[in-house]
Amino acid sequence: MAKSVTKDMTNGSPMKLILQFGIPLFFGMLFQQFYSMMDTVIVGKFLGVNALAAVGSTGSINFMIIGFCMGVCNGFAIPVAQQFGAGDYHALRKYVANSAWLTIAFAGVMTVSVCALCRQILMWMNTPKDIMGGAYSYIFIIFLGIPVTYLYNMLSGIIRSLGDSKSPLVFLIFSSVLNIALDMVLILVFHMGVAGAAWATVISQAISGIACLIYMMKRFEILKITKEEWRLDGKYAAVLCNMGIPMGLQYSITAIGSVILQTAVNMLGSVAVASIAAASKIGLFFCCPFDAMGSTMATYAGQNVGAGKLERISMGIKSTCVLGLVYSVAAFGALTVFGTTIALLFVDASETLILQNVRWFLMINSAFFFPLALVNIVRFTIQGMGFSRFAILAGVCEMAARSIVGLGFVPVFGYIAACFASPIAWVCADLFLIPAYLYVMKKMRKMMEKEPVSLSGISEKNGTAAISQNP
Repeated sequence: MAKSVTKDMTNGSPMKLILQFGIPLFFGMLFQQFYSMMDTVIVGKFLGVNALAAVGSTGSINFMIIGFCMGVCNGFAIPVAQQFGAGDYHALRKYVANSAWLTIAFAGVMTVSVCALCRQILMWMNTPKDIMGGAYSYIFIIFLGIPVTYLYNMLSGIIRSLGDSKSPLVFLIFSSVLNIALDMVLILVFHMGVAGAAWATVISQAISGIACLIYMMKRFEILKITKEEWRLDGKYAAVLCNMGIPMGLQYSITAIGSVILQTAVNMLGSVAVASIAAASKIGLFFCCPFDAMGSTMATYAGQNVGAGKLERISMGIKSTCVLGLVYSVAAFGALTVFGTTIALLFVDASETLILQNVRWFLMINSAFFFPLALVNIVRFTIQGMGFSRFAILAGVCEMAARSIVGLGFVPVFGYIAACFASPIAWVCADLFLIPAYLYVMKKMRKMMEKEPVSLSGISEKNGTAAISQNP
């Protein structure tokens, strides 16, 4: 039999466990951003500023749709982590099976509907005419790949829920290298333009998802699903939707603000769009540790809630916040000193205005990295505890902040106002999330006092977690 590679995060030093789990996850996200950034580097260097702007102009709508897919998959993984922590492997397998059925349905509906509306969405966003063709070619292909986005994110989420964050890293490293190679071949050899960059991303993620599937089938004994467990179960599906849809909406609602902001930036012209595109790619690369901290805390909190160990969640929050603060200071220093140099990866030194714009964006955003760290740490902890609907409200805070900046300040103050949009959104989200976390912990402690058993089968009802032995 294959050896189990699961990891129990309900015992031992929280800091040690978080580092052991989070470091591979960080490198996985780093490589994911790396091959995403390489798309932009190759496009900017070999296809020019207009092509760079075309790809960049799709960033917010890309995040709104693909972010929903990722959020749903992350939500589906939470009941799996909870059942693993509770030791109920039959329920765990039922959640995995029902996740598969729901993922197929979500992927099919979204692919058809989003691809049909793709061009109209770009027109609503006031995409400049000189980059409309490239923007449509790129984002239409990315949206054709929604099924493989679901495939990879669902499977990697399940693997991480069982405590294994190293295996998805291996698959991502391979797909990252493949993506870069395909970029070069499709753009430079076959002259496919920005469409080549999009196909490279989709193909690479598909291979990564298939690798996760093969690995999971061979290595995880507790995932040997029986014919009975494969049956669609309304109760399990309801719990999964209660977890997954709010998390998906959180990403999408947050992205609505980004779409409104991008629409305002589009009206500033192609130079501003290209500047935001390059700066955002660099920023996302440096933000990978925050994403890793959030995903780590989702699994950590989910397992510990399942085991009924609430005190360990607070310990994990404190440990992760220390890591977030240290990294935030280091990242601010690095981007302040080397931000312009890094931007030369995307554009030539002659593009002085773009380089200046990128420097301002990176300095302003990195000065607020610790509030961003708190957003990820606290939000994903709350989600891992089973209160994913709070994520929607946090997303509303971010959406409102970016929308106000985009509609009210960018038309007046121009590019510099756009640089402050995300920092303001992060602070607004924190003002909601921190009190929400304190409320959730108080709620869970009261529930534990009434029912001092493992919190298996957690589901949401009217925004609160409900204990049940089996859903």
